[in-house]
Amino acid sequence: MKIKNTLLLSATCAVIVALSGFIKPGKPQTDKPSITDTTIHADGNPIIRHEYTADPAAMVYKDKVYLYTGHDVAPKGRQGYVMHDWLCFSSSDMVTWTEHPSPLDVKAFAWAKDDAWAGQVIERNGKFYWYVAISHGTIHGKSIGVAVSDSPTGPFKDARGSAIITNDMTMDSKISWDDIDPTIFIDDDGQAYLYWGNTNCYYIKLKPNMIEADGPIVKVEGLPHYTEAPWLHKHKGWYYLSYAYEFPEKIAYAMSKSPKGPWVYKGILNEIAGNSNTNHQAIIDFKGKTYFIYHNGALVPDAGSFHRSVCIDYLYYNPDGTMKRVVMTSEGVAAVK
Repeated sequence: MKIKNTLLLSATCAVIVALSGFIKPGKPQTDKPSITDTTIHADGNPIIRHEYTADPAAMVYKDKVYLYTGHDVAPKGRQGYVMHDWLCFSSSDMVTWTEHPSPLDVKAFAWAKDDAWAGQVIERNGKFYWYVAISHGTIHGKSIGVAVSDSPTGPFKDARGSAIITNDMTMDSKISWDDIDPTIFIDDDGQAYLYWGNTNCYYIKLKPNMIEADGPIVKVEGLPHYTEAPWLHKHKGWYYLSYAYEFPEKIAYAMSKSPKGPWVYKGILNEIAGNSNTNHQAIIDFKGKTYFIYHNGALVPDAGSFHRSVCIDYLYYNPDGTMKRVVMTSEGVAAVK
């Protein structure tokens, strides 16, 4: 999708100017991570400024947060998404991050063509499963694959040798990119759910092996103006399904007492993130606080939608369980002990 200047809100200009000066000198934005771990100290938002990161997903495991992102590498002036691998960072305090060597590349999937789009990692029984959206090499459109590793930092390998979801399985949307943006959730009873979709949202139950469907594909209702980027989390007995709303994208959410719904729409959670047509969120609890992780296009004055950067701000709940609207800040979050 091409950026149109009319989509850029004047209110974002100050953010772009203020943040564009924080790019680390001497290292091109398209550099891949080094072959060894490196340390990054976040100085506000965006938290990573030496390369572009997008579509964040986060997992808390053994007193650390593991942040998994896409990796925008579009050449300057290119109006489109160019993404070949995924990145991984970890932190014990939400400010000092360790960048690990890229744990997964599209090439790990022999059946895939390219396009390392959004994904999410989850742990089960000591193994880590990474669900990602990629272009299929033989079946038209985007598909969802799953990779597995014995470590949260990889390396990951194809867990199936084939896609778990392909474009011909969902026919409600007449587009080739409706099977994207997988989010994975394991409920308290051990049942795993995989949600995904563009213009329509779907879910399936997964078998305990985490790589096979356990039942039919179900279309999710009750999400007005749904575009993409579902994220499912639970807090104090409530299930929350947040998602990208309209285009350019805000983040909205619905609530339910079951991961299967019915869902009741509750409103906007996050406004349009500066200089980016897309938004993509992760919500986690860590050391007593709740974090809203997203991306914007603040590091570049144009083509920000294709050169995105991950940001982190706080998220708060109201007494009735609804979520307060997220305040996007330049300062970001403070370090936790």
